[in-house]
Amino acid sequence: MPKYVIERNVPGAGGAPAAELQAISQKSCSVLNELGPQIQWVESYVTDDKIYCVYIAPDAETVAEHARRGGFPADRISEVRAVIDPTTAES
Repeated sequence: MPKYVIERNVPGAGGAPAAELQAISQKSCSVLNELGPQIQWVESYVTDDKIYCVYIAPDAETVAEHARRGGFPADRISEVRAVIDPTTAES
């Protein structure tokens, strides 16, 4: 199943209190439960003004629907085409 990276513009995200991040996570999980097992949240990275989320889903529209139902921004949804790491450099 395809993997997606979602870029969410969330001004001040890096300074959000833990309780706010928890509430966002709870809302996301609630919507995921509504949508069913075809979409899975892998992890998210919170930076100063953006949140980057990694999801596994059948298509970008399913990811966009999750964002709509949850009231989350999904400013850019990009399908992961390959994953590389330091071991990729080894022969």
